[in-house]
Amino acid sequence: MTSYASFYERLEGDRFRSLPSTIGPWSTMLQHAGPPSALLTHVLERLDPQPGARLARVSIEILGPIAVDDIDVHAEILRHGRRVEMLSAIASCKARPVLRATAWQILAEPGRCPDAGPREPSPPLPPPQPQRYFHDDESFPYGEALEWRFVEGGFHTHGAATLYSRCKIPVVLGEPLSPLCRLMVMVDSANGASAELPMREWTFVPVDLTVVLRRAPIGEWVGMEAETSIESDGVGLTRTKLFDQQGELGGSLHTLYVAPRGVRA
Repeated sequence: MTSYASFYERLEGDRFRSLPSTIGPWSTMLQHAGPPSALLTHVLERLDPQPGARLARVSIEILGPIAVDDIDVHAEILRHGRRVEMLSAIASCKARPVLRATAWQILAEPGRCPDAGPREPSPPLPPPQPQRYFHDDESFPYGEALEWRFVEGGFHTHGAATLYSRCKIPVVLGEPLSPLCRLMVMVDSANGASAELPMREWTFVPVDLTVVLRRAPIGEWVGMEAETSIESDGVGLTRTKLFDQQGELGGSLHTLYVAPRGVRA
């Protein structure tokens, strides 16, 4: 059981305190991008809620390292519409933008059109597993805030991976964890779960994340089938199929900056 109560605490308005649970594997001073991506999604879901509407695409631009510090979020509607809206949010630390999100909110009306296209089943949820990280014995707070169950691969291995995760804590203290935010907390770990190079020697930093969902996740377990490919000039791509226990529901893409450890992006 994690010792953390949430990833963030709301201070006032859309100002949030970042808690230690946001710390990723790169540095104890920096957040993993999963929690702040979910935080922007959390704010966007509350920006202009409409009956039947949901966020069908969320794109995150990672503008720089995200310190474990207070975060200010500014959100706005870029395109108003009764059935389709574009929303935007920017997260800043000490007045410096660190993360930007845009999202399409679409009115979903059951029966508006017939189902079409493939409906891929999801793999069975594995039983509980020992929690193993990049170097087996070196856990980190973000990793501990989720339960991970691998169908194939693992953080401690290289290559494609298929996994389920369950977020143990809410994004914001005292506020419900939505199905989409549950997924957003997880999906930024795709490049780490499917890493092709050893983390001790290489940096493979995502500079963006785009998630497209045909439907909303169902239940507390969400999963992904992730694979990474890297070119010798230091540019890479991580792509996923996203699913829950009911079946496939969408996908995501990362653009990666890849370099030997110690070379800054």
